[in-house]
Amino acid sequence: MSIKVGILGVSGYTGLELVKLILAHPHFELSYAGASSESRLSELFPQLRGVFDLDVEVADTPQIKKRCELVFTALPHMQSMKYIKELREHVKIVDLSADYRISLESFRANYGEHTDAKGLKNAVYSVPELHRHSLKNCLLVANPGCYPTASLLALAPFAKMIDEKAGVFIDAKSGVSGAGKSLKASSHFISVDENANAYSPLTHRHAAEIKEHFYALGGAGDVLFVPHLLPLNRGMLASVYITLKEQFSQINPLDVLNDFYSKESFIRICSQPPQIKNVAGSHFADLSAYKSGDKIVVLSAIDNLLRGASSQALANANIICGFDESLALPRLAHFV
Repeated sequence: MSIKVGILGVSGYTGLELVKLILAHPHFELSYAGASSESRLSELFPQLRGVFDLDVEVADTPQIKKRCELVFTALPHMQSMKYIKELREHVKIVDLSADYRISLESFRANYGEHTDAKGLKNAVYSVPELHRHSLKNCLLVANPGCYPTASLLALAPFAKMIDEKAGVFIDAKSGVSGAGKSLKASSHFISVDENANAYSPLTHRHAAEIKEHFYALGGAGDVLFVPHLLPLNRGMLASVYITLKEQFSQINPLDVLNDFYSKESFIRICSQPPQIKNVAGSHFADLSAYKSGDKIVVLSAIDNLLRGASSQALANANIICGFDESLALPRLAHFV
């Protein structure tokens, strides 16, 4: 069984990761690559020379409908919806932008006006370990952001145990690839090298996404989020600080993590603090937790380009296409 697959926004970092993942998939055939201008995959990504090549076309919805059964949209925020509005009744879609991740009211407050309210209402948000049960008969998956993925995986096991009066504090750090390919002074080599800095403290748009889906998991209280940029190509570490309700103050947090994720093959519970180098290049999420009285810190490490974007999108695509969720997901980190 072969499913013809398209990628819109193939020229970005997550686009390349999707290409590599699809090439390793036994049932997906990459048949369409769309971007803002014409090119060849081997010109955009020289590492594909002698491996795989394909014309990169200016995105055209009639052609996509004709040539694809499944589409990954890896476009900038506010751009995916323009194509998805025309495609969502004709092909299965996994969207990697923020366009379908949050409620209409929250989207307007954080991004701007949404032009596909019907699609937004019908989209299914999915971190597979937390939401796969909602994907039956799904045609449009909202693939979570990288910071929300790392944060929600840490929060989910404890969501109903958290003292809502104390709230949640998230200190998260990402490699530079999380900023995308667009040229910005803040992500130039001279700005990033031998440096670390917080950006958009308490105002980053991912805070709204984390909060909305934390509440959907049964959590309550305020969520304060501060992201930081590290001089790394890829990878992410989130430190999530919570206070337990009195009746849960005696729990062992590692036991909670182990019980909650006992059946999950891509969640690893660590006895030592997780490290970015152990997950970079893989679909794994490494979690650990430490407790002092009624206070807990949960540590969560992922690859921002894979588990935080492309390999999670592939896992969601596997589910909606009826395949084993783990098919073609990368297991080995770049560093050994």
